[in-house]
Amino acid sequence: MSRMANIWAISGGMNDPIYNDADFVQFYDIENQDGRDDFDWCIRLARQGGSILDLGCGTGQLATELAERCSVTGVDPASAMLDVARRRIGGDKVDWVLADARTARLGRRFDLVLLTGHVFQVFLTAEDQRAVLRTIAQHLAPGGRFIFDTRNPAAKAWLEWTPQRSERMVEHPSLGTVRAWYDADYDAATGVATYSTSYEIPGGRPVLSAESKIAFPKKDDLAGMLDENGLLVEQWLGDWQGEPYTAASAEIIPIGRLR
Repeated sequence: MSRMANIWAISGGMNDPIYNDADFVQFYDIENQDGRDDFDWCIRLARQGGSILDLGCGTGQLATELAERCSVTGVDPASAMLDVARRRIGGDKVDWVLADARTARLGRRFDLVLLTGHVFQVFLTAEDQRAVLRTIAQHLAPGGRFIFDTRNPAAKAWLEWTPQRSERMVEHPSLGTVRAWYDADYDAATGVATYSTSYEIPGGRPVLSAESKIAFPKKDDLAGMLDENGLLVEQWLGDWQGEPYTAASAEIIPIGRLR
């Protein structure tokens, strides 16, 4: 469940404390140490080198790894996340940009555009989702490729985001053992889940808790929006192990290029 935290603040989360408050941001990398399949896949895509745009780069874990062999630009609207990214080993090799993925226009094109960590799900409306896809199209070089991921609503991931099922102990280097949990509610009419993230810190401190929202767009809707924005999907994956997408897949991962 640690990967639940791997959603960057670009849309509804622009003012979300999880991404903008240092008290929450200090848990981000700790909560996202497990599960490198998405990193490994993107690194393979980037093996030819070239230029990479990491939209929703967060604390820069993937961007700094890619910068060892590529020219990388990391975009995120949360300054607290970028502060961590800049201090990261290798952070000086990345061009960090404080911007919103819906409206970012960098005046150049890239060989690879990424939105990993379920970034796409923080865009709650079809209008915002289309805006992000326009940003991808505007920044893809001829022959360049894009990839992003979003959870398949058919898998109903939110059912696991209950206090009982998500409770975990987080080992913080200075705060000690912190109890953490999620709680979530899904609105079938809008396809949006509202979830809270909580940390109970030792020593009688108040519980840190913040509410966030994420969308669960359907694959057919995504396909239509991608086509509208001139993006051709060459492959639909159902997970980061490379399995093809099926209706029962946990993930929806399109990989493609400009049409």
